[in-house]
Amino acid sequence: MGFLAFLGDNASEALRLTLEHAGLVSISTLVAVAAGVPLGVFAFRHQRAGRWILGIANLLQTIPSLALFGFLIPIPYVGGIGARTAIVALILYALLPIIRGTHAGLSSLDPAVREAAVAMGMDARQQLWQVELPLALGVILSGIRVATVIAVGVATIAAAIGAGGLGVYIFRGVSMVDDRLILAGAIPAAAMAVAADYGIGALARRFDRRHGSRR
Repeated sequence: MGFLAFLGDNASEALRLTLEHAGLVSISTLVAVAAGVPLGVFAFRHQRAGRWILGIANLLQTIPSLALFGFLIPIPYVGGIGARTAIVALILYALLPIIRGTHAGLSSLDPAVREAAVAMGMDARQQLWQVELPLALGVILSGIRVATVIAVGVATIAAAIGAGGLGVYIFRGVSMVDDRLILAGAIPAAAMAVAADYGIGALARRFDRRHGSRR
């Protein structure tokens, strides 16, 4: 195939762009997890505020990616041309599935489990860390799985603002009307998304089986 020959002839550049793409996805997803899981816990514990949190996260998902990049570029300390703006945008897109997954995981727990934890003398923090989060982890991982796949796809568009990644090949291919270049960016990005989906999905199913829960 033509795109395979192109990747072989440009292996060092292809590797660099792949690592850039993986870096954008990894950093943004990790930050989104660090922010999204606590927000999901807060949304579960405070239902009224939770509706606002989920509503804002839903709203962010409706903004087209190029438009969001454009909104972020002029913001001091956040925007600009390059990877920083792309990472901020990817974090915002990843928040909804993580918040929703955390909220859904905690909501699905049997109330009897919490009653048993209270009967054992656990306070709210102990219940969260020792009972609720471990039991909800399978569902939380499913949200992280969706967020990661979204980040892989949106990161291809980040090349439009100079953030690098596999989108460089896609945009270059579009401008040159070269299918080889488009496939050289699209197929490795798709493979990355499939690998992330399978890996995190397998981990989520493992926790589901361990705790006998159903998503």
